[in-house]
Amino acid sequence: MKKAWELAGELYWNAKPVVLSEEDQTWTANLETQRFYDQILSLDWESHVPGSGAPERIMVAAVQALENRGYQAGDRAYELLEEGIQAHRDGDYVKLHEISAELRYELAHAKKDETSDYWSYGQYTSFEQYEKEVQFPQKIPVDVEAPKFRDRLKAAWLSQMIGAAMGTMVEGYTSQNLYEAFGEVYEYLREPNTYNDDITYELAFLDAFSRSGYEVTSKEIALSWAGLVPCGWSAEEIALRNIKSGILPPESGTFHNPFCEWIGAQMKGGICGMAAPGDAYLAARLAWADGEVAHANNGILGEVFNAVLTSLAFTEPDVRTLLRRAIDLIPTDSEYHSVISFAWECCERYEDWHQALADCQERYKKYNWIHAYPNACCEVIALYYGNGDYTETLHIVTMCGVDADCNAGMIMPIPAIQQGMRIIPEKLAHPAFHELITYMRGMSRMTLDELVDDTLNSIKHAKHKEEV
Repeated sequence: MKKAWELAGELYWNAKPVVLSEEDQTWTANLETQRFYDQILSLDWESHVPGSGAPERIMVAAVQALENRGYQAGDRAYELLEEGIQAHRDGDYVKLHEISAELRYELAHAKKDETSDYWSYGQYTSFEQYEKEVQFPQKIPVDVEAPKFRDRLKAAWLSQMIGAAMGTMVEGYTSQNLYEAFGEVYEYLREPNTYNDDITYELAFLDAFSRSGYEVTSKEIALSWAGLVPCGWSAEEIALRNIKSGILPPESGTFHNPFCEWIGAQMKGGICGMAAPGDAYLAARLAWADGEVAHANNGILGEVFNAVLTSLAFTEPDVRTLLRRAIDLIPTDSEYHSVISFAWECCERYEDWHQALADCQERYKKYNWIHAYPNACCEVIALYYGNGDYTETLHIVTMCGVDADCNAGMIMPIPAIQQGMRIIPEKLAHPAFHELITYMRGMSRMTLDELVDDTLNSIKHAKHKEEV
């Protein structure tokens, strides 16, 4: 293998001089690069969610997220927020780039707030630490060769598309404002489609899983991200930049990443549960490996929660029993457990889900609508009150608001797995879902059946490798 100096030398010594035309000497490409980076930075200070038009200010949310995790942003950070908002309004990108760089420095050097309740909870930094704190149920074998299993996988993927499409139309708003604007929503507000960034990361997991099976590592998943996913948002975007800079998991999820407890891990636990039907331990282990690519602690526990929910749905027919079992697989001293337990207690207390939601909204009002906590509450509420009714579960999770596409995409596969394709109402199974369209490299289009077969074949291959 040639040394670097030899490769560089070959390039240099073999280069033949030429005279470029005047046009070839221009630097217009740099102007395009400038506009690109200005546009990207502008989105950090003000943007609108593609599917719903909901407003976002990611730089403000970064300070919010850091303080949710028990750190003090400091007075200078708040001064920079005000200056940045004004510079963005003025279109002063010279100043905006300077402000953004300093604000990121302030966030990277924020001090721990010793008085924050956050630090009174357990901090989970590894799967080994997590697994010692819970009692996993014995796995129940599921016949992945049976036609029924494929039917359930197809129902799960189709239901994720249905939930994501419904939620994409309303995400980023409060339940109260959704009622004011649309009343009760039971059907699509416009023609649905499959454009959704959430499923992107499940496909990247499936790519790595298809090669390595149950021994897949977070590094392998991260490299699939680097190859397949061109861009992300919040925690995922920062993780992608880290990975491409050579910072691999678990550091890719924590390095300069204030969003590591947002919903990004929680929104993709479903594929880990599908890959480990009836085996909560294996689903949790896969979810941890996947989650630490861009998240940490409670963020990863959110993915574990959805993974074990999905896994156990293959063997537990009662939704409320399933929900309780999944809650019990989250460590009781974690803050995440306190959140989903509070949501469960609200459900037990009230007959009307709106009252349960109101209590959760009040308790978690300091958290961004993209944070894992308010959305985990909505999952619990919709599953509990929906109680196995497909249409009602979708209705409730939609009307709860917040990050509705992530929530619906994760919980709608639960009743679908339990009962198969027959439970999905024909009016919701729109023809648009026959084909999945993504913005991923090499995976821009695939049919629903191709996705199902890829998932099924990957699971069969993984089980075969495990048995050999």
